[in-house]
Amino acid sequence: MSIIDRDQVRKVANLARLELTDEEEEQMATQLSDILEYFQQLSELDTTDVPPTTRAIDVSNVTRPDQLQPYPDREAILSEAPDQDGDFFKVPQILQAEE
Repeated sequence: MSIIDRDQVRKVANLARLELTDEEEEQMATQLSDILEYFQQLSELDTTDVPPTTRAIDVSNVTRPDQLQPYPDREAILSEAPDQDGDFFKVPQILQAEE
């Protein structure tokens, strides 16, 4: 039994601005139906004792913590800027003022 038919694939392809051949529509209908059938199988599993997770394995951040340190030669940094305004970098405006 096919969960997704070619008409549904055609509708989604149209919304996504995709042009699919008849063969591609049939292939997509089959593949999407297979995916949904697999999800139906997964929904039959008893997960009452399984805690919610965002990942299958535990992943921790491998970056180092920030260590703020003053830079001794502020003028050297500012002299490298293409444009500056006193002690600040001057950059092109990207937002327009609200009227």
